[in-house]
Amino acid sequence: MSQAQLGDARHGKLASNLSAFGRALRRAGLPLDASRIALAQHAALLVGLASRPDLKAALETVLVSREQDRAVFSELFDTFFKDPDLARKLLAQMLPKAPAANAKPGPRPRVADALRAPRPPSPPAAATQAADLRLDAAMTASALHRLRQADFNRLSADEYALVERLAREIPLPLPPFASRRTRPAGRGAVPHWSGVLRAAARTGGELIHIPRRQRRLEPPPLVVLVDVSGSMERYTRLLLAFLHAATRACRQRQVFAIGTHLTPLHGAFRAADTDQMLEQANQSITDFAGGTRLGECLQTLHQHHARCLVGRRSLVLLVSDGLDTGDPTLLHTQLARVRRRCGRLLWLNPLLRFDGYAPLAQGAQALHTHCHAMLAVHNLHSLNQLAHSLAELIKNPNPKEPRHGHASQPTTERHTTTGLGCLE
Repeated sequence: MSQAQLGDARHGKLASNLSAFGRALRRAGLPLDASRIALAQHAALLVGLASRPDLKAALETVLVSREQDRAVFSELFDTFFKDPDLARKLLAQMLPKAPAANAKPGPRPRVADALRAPRPPSPPAAATQAADLRLDAAMTASALHRLRQADFNRLSADEYALVERLAREIPLPLPPFASRRTRPAGRGAVPHWSGVLRAAARTGGELIHIPRRQRRLEPPPLVVLVDVSGSMERYTRLLLAFLHAATRACRQRQVFAIGTHLTPLHGAFRAADTDQMLEQANQSITDFAGGTRLGECLQTLHQHHARCLVGRRSLVLLVSDGLDTGDPTLLHTQLARVRRRCGRLLWLNPLLRFDGYAPLAQGAQALHTHCHAMLAVHNLHSLNQLAHSLAELIKNPNPKEPRHGHASQPTTERHTTTGLGCLE
């Protein structure tokens, strides 16, 4: 194929189609620029159009740089470059008919959003002031309620960006505990001796009152383990942004990514800006969408980061769907060690969005056996209820004793008023 046949509009439209395909990928969230699209056209020249799989593989090599974008690219490619012989079948599908039992699911939200026609440029603000007021009034409470109740996995690209910004504004006030350090106060059980001497010096040696010291209240030490497997793709980024903004006041905060191995994210979480934190975390995580070996990750945590678990005051948040691919015996052993060395081990499970959910997988059964409670984190409403649920669990003076053995048919009790799923 010559350069003229690819680029000249009189012979073909592949060049313009590739440009439109690149713009659609960019709307779907893939990081592309003009140089990538030009490189894709050069790759199409080298590979040719004789083999559709070869062309698809060449474009994917050039345009896709992240594992989580491969499925979006594949679906968009199949939509853009269809076989002309399928026109008759596509027209027949438009006729009314009964839905099949094994009907193919609809496109991904990111793909549907990218295929939507771009909005025309907005007119000047002076000419549409009244229209803007009507549009602002159209954003009623029902639309916001739908977004707050919508599952993160079913959001389009625009809705996902909006929900991510809303999640950063949700507070997570952890109940404080009385630390060993003290501070001067009007009331307390311990005299403030240096304050006593200073007060006596001001009054000529006479003691009018005895200053006191009381124990300082501090947030509990926090350890966060976030699953970065493929099944958690739509939840990981949003929950990392939520936890980064909501736990700024926590002085002892340790965050790890769990996948095929353990990845510390302490450096990324020290960034003041959440977007900068997400960019640094994306560079640090090398096993994204590569599966979950939770037992091996917890074993690495005990071997190299044992000081993160500081006893009965520490709070461990494990964000995962429980779909583990490692050794279940090792997972049971390591979860029991974590439970013995922390105050509360809480399982944040996005699969609680399904009514009647039961932890039937081996990894889910292990988490169900050793965790103190299971909390839902699949939408904005559940994130709002998370702070209240944590307060109830931390203030409970008598945590459950760990159960031994494997649960054959575990049961889960869900309290819809607090978003709390206690493990019975």
